Amino acid sequence: MKLNKRKINYLINKKKQGVSSKTIAPHLKITKRRVNQIWKQYQITGKTPVIGKKAGRPIVPLNEEEGKIVKQAYLSYRFGARMIEPILRKRYHMKISHNRIHKYLLKLGYANENYRKKRRRRWVRYERRHSLSAGHIDWHEKGIDGSMVCAIIDDSSRMILAGGEYSRQNTENSKLVVDQVVRKYWHISPLRELIMDRGGEFGAHRTDEKGDWDGEFKRYLEGLGIHPIRIRRQHPQTNGKIEKWFDCYRAHREYFNSFNDFIQWYNNRPHGSLDFERLQTPEQAFWERLPEGRILGMAFQYLGWNDL
Repeated sequence: MKLNKRKINYLINKKKQGVSSKTIAPHLKITKRRVNQIWKQYQITGKTPVIGKKAGRPIVPLNEEEGKIVKQAYLSYRFGARMIEPILRKRYHMKISHNRIHKYLLKLGYANENYRKKRRRRWVRYERRHSLSAGHIDWHEKGIDGSMVCAIIDDSSRMILAGGEYSRQNTENSKLVVDQVVRKYWHISPLRELIMDRGGEFGAHRTDEKGDWDGEFKRYLEGLGIHPIRIRRQHPQTNGKIEKWFDCYRAHREYFNSFNDFIQWYNNRPHGSLDFERLQTPEQAFWERLPEGRILGMAFQYLGWNDL
């Protein structure tokens, strides 16, 4: 139960009467320790404690040196305050709370108040154990200079496996993005599954009487040994990893000269859904999460030992 002015006055009056904290606490549905905290504060200040919004210690603004380093960290990683805090601690050996960082980023215009994030949300973490177990593919219609953007993200490592900016959103260009994955990673391991929405560019919008679907893109994937998976209707969370990446694309793509430069930056900066204590990047996670034996097999292939 939240305390208010009336309840705090009741608590103080009872303590003045000599009533024990153990007796007062159950009546107000708070702990005995909390009763003692409020009573002690009243004894020290002689004033009724103020409980509620804006009742804590004021946030101390950053000094010039702290501000310089926070700005440098933001321009390097383009993270919000919550993720810049551990980066400052590990990379710059500087301890600044994320609240102070956020206030400074707001002042610079690098952050905005997001009231949705202030609500408590239910969140279930889901990811594949190994890299290349599954990927997510999707299109985004608001690329740089009006282009259409398509990308494939690895479900486990969050690394962008392939992508591009195209003039048209269609099946042929979707196949070109899959071709990039084949060229880059088939010598390591084929991509097992590819998750997509029910868009027409994937031919996944048509369903027969049995609930099955077919199309040129699906047959193309199956020919490569990739199992295509459609997300459920009205359940975009299934493809949430690639949707979240599109948020990052919208926010930061304009600061890079090319799409490939942006992908290199994204894949090699720490990711909040990975091992952030180690500042793990999607690129690092991709190689570390490959199935056992894949790296050894690549070494044998590179050294020509497979012919022995």
